[in-house]
Amino acid sequence: MYMTLNTHLTWQTAQQRAGILQKIRHFFTIRNVVAVETPLLTKNTITDVYLEAFQSHYLAAEKPLPLYLQTSPEFAMKRLLTEGYGDIYQLCKAFRHEEAGRYHNPEFTILEWYRLGFDHHQLMDEVDDLLQEILGCVAAERISYQQLFIDYVDVDPLSTNCAELIKVLTTHNKLSDWLVKENDKDVLLQVILAEIIEPQIGQEAPCFIYHFPSSQASLAKISPQDHRVAERFECYFKGIELANGFHELTDAKLQRQRFFQDNQKRKEKGLAAKPLDENFLSALEKGLPDCAGVAVGIDRLIMLACDKKHISEVITFPLKIS
Repeated sequence: MYMTLNTHLTWQTAQQRAGILQKIRHFFTIRNVVAVETPLLTKNTITDVYLEAFQSHYLAAEKPLPLYLQTSPEFAMKRLLTEGYGDIYQLCKAFRHEEAGRYHNPEFTILEWYRLGFDHHQLMDEVDDLLQEILGCVAAERISYQQLFIDYVDVDPLSTNCAELIKVLTTHNKLSDWLVKENDKDVLLQVILAEIIEPQIGQEAPCFIYHFPSSQASLAKISPQDHRVAERFECYFKGIELANGFHELTDAKLQRQRFFQDNQKRKEKGLAAKPLDENFLSALEKGLPDCAGVAVGIDRLIMLACDKKHISEVITFPLKIS
């Protein structure tokens, strides 16, 4: 088995891609959101149970120093906000140790931005504006995570249990062998969302799903109206997840607790615990201003804009293993 890098990006699509990136930069320039750059290599990484980072070692140190390729620039950008930066955005590479597929390449381009004084609803408005600008689509629809599950699978995700979710998967012929004994409700909810609900939403207009269960949003504030949900949103269009955003958690003590909880879940699933990013936590202790932030998958956005069916068609050299 060996890896190859081959391009399917035509010159015509390359020009379209460049034009889209230029439009994105202009979108933020006229809104006085400032472009920043942060390191791709970091000493720390995420504790997220469902994401893995690429790891390397810096050999010029006294002893090999573990370094990670960023899965997103989130922690570094929030550290800038604690230093007094205003509204910022970044277009950069990110890396995730996952299988390549139609919508994912292990190395990809991400757009991330933060707006001071915004909540998640205001940020959804701005994401909607960007999508209309780049895709020429109509205004997005919005639905809460709870209502989405009630409407599409007749289950309240905030009060359900694993047995009921297994029944939903069985009814829709989506129950894989590995799910039969699954006792993590969030895993079952995510499978139902991905396999049953996602293909049905956001076909004519982008669709924002907001107020995810609090257990699925370790970096978002809990809703003061309903403590069962967090102020997080995702956006889907034509079967593609495009954006993931938060009304950002600013409480350092609570954030540390959530990282510990992530690591506990990792251990329960037989995964190695990750060291906490103390630089990020120290920055939160200094004080993160009230803000909302979002990440958008740029390669996926360009797929939609250029009417392409596979992410390899919008990247110069997608990773292939043969």
